[in-house]
Amino acid sequence: MKRLPAIPIDSFLLALAATVALAALVPAHGRAADAVSAAAKAAIALLFFLYGTRLSPQQAWHGVRQWRLHLLVLATTFVLFPLLGLAARVLVPSVLTVDLYNGLLFLCLVPSTVQSSIAFTSIARGHVSAAIVSASLSNILGVALTPLLVVLLMTTSGAPRVDGTAIRDIMLQLLLPFAAGQLMRPWLGEVIARHATPLKVVDRGSILLVVYTAFAMGVVRGIWVSVDAWRLIAVTLVATALLAAVLAATTVVGRLARLDRGDAIVLLFCGSKKSLASGLPMALVLFPAATVGLTMLPLMIFHQIQLVVCAVIASRLGRRADESAPAVGVPETGEGP
Repeated sequence: MKRLPAIPIDSFLLALAATVALAALVPAHGRAADAVSAAAKAAIALLFFLYGTRLSPQQAWHGVRQWRLHLLVLATTFVLFPLLGLAARVLVPSVLTVDLYNGLLFLCLVPSTVQSSIAFTSIARGHVSAAIVSASLSNILGVALTPLLVVLLMTTSGAPRVDGTAIRDIMLQLLLPFAAGQLMRPWLGEVIARHATPLKVVDRGSILLVVYTAFAMGVVRGIWVSVDAWRLIAVTLVATALLAAVLAATTVVGRLARLDRGDAIVLLFCGSKKSLASGLPMALVLFPAATVGLTMLPLMIFHQIQLVVCAVIASRLGRRADESAPAVGVPETGEGP
């Protein structure tokens, strides 16, 4: 009897599913949560140090000078998303309550993620240097743009109060390790280039730590029991549809703008993501304590959906790039010459 061919299983997707299950069954509390958060930050800092050792100054400059790409990412984050959020007002009250809708609109106003956007770009073999610039620029500008958009489009508890914490975190956790890697490139660049496995392990490991942290926080904070089952399902479906719409839009825009593969991947991942790390502190400042839990719920759900969906997409894009690439001379980060 003829045997059916084995179905290929992506080990990263299995690890992702196992991480979600672990976070649901054994969420980190207290000091354990602090330890996991510190480990995630350390892994991300190491990841950016390795990026710095791998990218030549010419490749880094390529990322800086892609202003058309960066404008497209910013337009997706701070124009397309808010427009979709405003359009979702038709779902009140039949699908979403007013508080849940406010939360959905708020998630449309926060900046893009930094760490996961860049890590997914690397996994998909996109232009990492351009992703670093786009994601960092989104967060730096978001310190001012997000509160401004909230004041213009929503009713809040008062005037926004923001500080330089987001900029400080980006500098210390991302840009400083990257700069250190650039300085160490003459001594470590060739060694790391010959051993691509460490970068791949740190890439995927940092994503798994971020996924665990996000899901565990949702479990600990009672995200799944704060609303009834129907509303929870409704928010999940609306968040999924929102992500699908933006992923489709960024794909189409990338083709219309004739972006090359590496830049199109940057637009796909940096443009479609929303930052839980930036959004939650802003929500605590901008919204009344009585409603802030429900306001944060759509962002927390969207954040977890985007991690899983984008991990699947990045893994498939990376696998296709590996299958079609020449046997030698292809850099792991997907950077061009």
